[in-house]
Amino acid sequence: MKICIGTKNPAKIAAVKEGFQSYGNVSFIALDIPSLVSEQPFSDEETIQGALNRAKGAVFEGAGDIGIGLEGGVHRTRDGLYICNWGALSTSDGGVFISGGARIPLPREIEEQLLQGEELGPVMDCYANKHNVRHHQGAIGVLTNGKITRSAMFTHIMDLLIGQYEYKNK
Repeated sequence: MKICIGTKNPAKIAAVKEGFQSYGNVSFIALDIPSLVSEQPFSDEETIQGALNRAKGAVFEGAGDIGIGLEGGVHRTRDGLYICNWGALSTSDGGVFISGGARIPLPREIEEQLLQGEELGPVMDCYANKHNVRHHQGAIGVLTNGKITRSAMFTHIMDLLIGQYEYKNK
């Protein structure tokens, strides 16, 4: 089975590989597939669309059996901005599965910067005084003191996607 991943982000690639670890003969290819949404998705709908675009683009571009799209964003509530994360699994025959992940509120100082048009990744680098947070622990890792990393959060999403895929195909 050929799995095409719609990103070259190491945390997301690790989550996809972890999700398919129990599968036998699997090959992975990471592709730089654009999300076709804002650099900083600002709703569940936009974040889902980004994941779908990456999954469909990956399966097509990579000529694979399965395409995976994982997208992080923020979602506005009456209580402020929350981190949101969504994934999509697209099959070569047009099947699509969607799942979402954990949510936690962002601190007000981060929220203010995002509302001014900045992107979460660079804001988190400055906030945590670290480099390339999005490719490692992610905002979720920083804000949960390492209890949940970005890769672990996306691994949970992968389990939800693969579980739906397996259920449909049993």
